[in-house]
Amino acid sequence: MVNPKEPEIRTRILVREVMSSPVITAGPNENIANIASKMVESNVGSVIILSNSDDEPLGIITEGDLVKKVVSKNLLPEKVRAKDIVTKPLQMVDAEKDLVEAAKMMRKHRIKRLGVSYKGKLVGIVSMSDLIGVTPELMEILSEKAKIVLGEVRKQRGYVAGYCDLCNQWSDFLLEMDGKFLCEECRAET
Repeated sequence: MVNPKEPEIRTRILVREVMSSPVITAGPNENIANIASKMVESNVGSVIILSNSDDEPLGIITEGDLVKKVVSKNLLPEKVRAKDIVTKPLQMVDAEKDLVEAAKMMRKHRIKRLGVSYKGKLVGIVSMSDLIGVTPELMEILSEKAKIVLGEVRKQRGYVAGYCDLCNQWSDFLLEMDGKFLCEECRAET
């Protein structure tokens, strides 16, 4: 049973906690000019391309794809269709997975975005920017885990761990009094 006075220590962050939703989507026959407009209007860096038949994710088009596959080749965005430049397949991660697992998948596939699924359906997208946004919280979790593994307890400001100078007993809560480090019991007696 959890003690209500003790703070809960988080040990992980789930993909669903940082994903962007709803996902901006387009069909395979939409032209790139429309897709670029969707990105600008929604302030996103990618659009998920859905198949016409069953609305399943077909792949993804990113800002980088627009530059590499359209602009650099001097193609007219109105003439190029999503199906012509879509990156397939869309790599997916389950919404209930740990964020660290999502980061490993991105690294393995050398990509910056993953589709997020829940019960087999596309529900969001998680990007490298999302991971960077929670890095401070991840570092805090890592620090807490290290303290647990090393057997440290949360120490209040000013306390020192060590042996009491009067009773020679170990304490995590020594305070300096008159040049000696005293445990709680010895402080109470003096």
